[in-house]
Amino acid sequence: MIKNEKIKATEVQLTGLNGEDLGIMSTRDALALAKQHKVDLICTSLMTSPPPCKLMGAGAARQEKQQEKKKAAKSPDKRKVKEIRLNLQMEDHDRETKQSQAERILTKGDSVKLVIQVHGAKEGTAGKEWAEQLCKSLAEYGSKTTGIQVSGKQVVVQLDPIG
Repeated sequence: MIKNEKIKATEVQLTGLNGEDLGIMSTRDALALAKQHKVDLICTSLMTSPPPCKLMGAGAARQEKQQEKKKAAKSPDKRKVKEIRLNLQMEDHDRETKQSQAERILTKGDSVKLVIQVHGAKEGTAGKEWAEQLCKSLAEYGSKTTGIQVSGKQVVVQLDPIG
């Protein structure tokens, strides 16, 4: 966020204090108008020419920036992907533990990547069946975002939380 004298453009597209469009004017005139109203001239984007600018009080600019950060934090791209490694030789108790760990992660709102270690084509088929079984048992917590991928020494599937 660039403000006041740091704006290097010769002209700006100005929006007033109440959101009204004041049109395109020289940066010098826009700064004079900002000083007259005792507010800041805030540049909202440098991607267009002339850059769009707003007349805002310093507190309002700070508050708007904080609101944008909060929205960005809530977006699904901020979701973490936790990896859980498994192998076909695991005991039933260990399998159940890993499954409940996946449930906990999905409930918290993060994604889970299940990686099952396999050796050879026979185990690859068994690994894929187990991955399908895991996906069915975790269906109430998360849904598959990728298909079940069998590649060489591992079977991988990613689950995203529901909701």
